[in-house]
Amino acid sequence: MINEQIRDKEVRLIGEDGEQLGIVSVKDALQMAKDAELDLVKIAPTAKPPVCKIIDYGKYRYELARKEKEAKKKQKTIEVKEVRLSPNIDTNDLNTKTSAARKFLEKGDKVKVTLRFRGREMAHMSKSRYILDDFAQSLADIAVIDKPSKVEGRSMVMFLTAKKS
Repeated sequence: MINEQIRDKEVRLIGEDGEQLGIVSVKDALQMAKDAELDLVKIAPTAKPPVCKIIDYGKYRYELARKEKEAKKKQKTIEVKEVRLSPNIDTNDLNTKTSAARKFLEKGDKVKVTLRFRGREMAHMSKSRYILDDFAQSLADIAVIDKPSKVEGRSMVMFLTAKKS
């Protein structure tokens, strides 16, 4: 809220160079802001009394946007990459999938390992759990199991996350 939008009777006022001006009425605060050719901006609306500051509103909005952009830049998004396996996978194919998962983990992404079953393979789900265990074991040096393997419909799913250094 700025200038005339502020409907409180009294506010705690902070001057343009950051000094405390104490608790004053909104009329006086608005007059001080007009004299300085600046805006009266409500900084902390939940405080008793609300805190207002005499500043250039355009500059204030610019600073807020810049801080937000800076915070967004420092944020790291963690993506979930998927590696799909089948119960009758060959050793070399498993090694290829393991190296792909290793690359994802080194980038800092989570890896979702899916073991898909089709047709009659559904009858032997429990016997194929070792494939996921072997997969996790081969990545044990850089990864830790985030969520252990569990059956979801026609597939068995396990999540791996990179180890914290």
